Amino acid sequence: MKMYVAGLGPGDAGYLAPRAREVILESEVIAGYTSYLELIPELLAGKTVIETGMRGEAERCEAAIAEALNGRRVCVVSGGDAGVYGMAALLCELAEKRPQIEIEVIPGVTAATAAAAVLGSPLTNDFAVISLSDLLTPRDVIEKRLDAAAAADFVICLYNPRSKKRGDHLERACAITLRHKPPDTLCGCVRNAFRGVDSESRVCTLIELSGAAVDMLTTVIIGNTDTRLINGKLVTVRGYRI
Repeated sequence: MKMYVAGLGPGDAGYLAPRAREVILESEVIAGYTSYLELIPELLAGKTVIETGMRGEAERCEAAIAEALNGRRVCVVSGGDAGVYGMAALLCELAEKRPQIEIEVIPGVTAATAAAAVLGSPLTNDFAVISLSDLLTPRDVIEKRLDAAAAADFVICLYNPRSKKRGDHLERACAITLRHKPPDTLCGCVRNAFRGVDSESRVCTLIELSGAAVDMLTTVIIGNTDTRLINGKLVTVRGYRI
């Protein structure tokens, strides 16, 4: 008995991994967050669809497991990569006491690499990915990780930089980062990477980033001492001798 959990990538059909497309088409039941299902309407025809809004993750995974136990082919979909802030871990946790279910994780293009590609190549060397959402991770833990990553001069990729309930999280993140990185550190913001006309990107400095207009659809990349602007592209040079 097998279930799939597949990453949908950034949203454009051209960046949906071929294997993810295959398992979605082969499945009888598709479970996912409503906004992500809206990205793949052409793949859902004739299928049973389990959808919930925000914070309905456990509910839809349990419903998907129940369908699998009834012998149906099931795929749980997740934005980006299912194993990066996605549904893979939760599905594995909930299926822990059902060893008869084999879970296959299908990777996708995560927001960090999608945003990096839009900007140029800022993740060429060591980097850290940190979500500023404190719904599941305590705020003090997030800030401790930010401080450590900045002190180690990692390039830092921020998910969920600001929402209506977390209006000051990016400002606090910048203040922490500024303890270790200079104000003119190059940064980039990408909103709706690879989602057509809604995609936006810009480069700024760390001191400018604090007041930037960003939302939950934006991915932020803070450079390190090796990050440069080369012909309009944000690039973290790796150290090749050229």
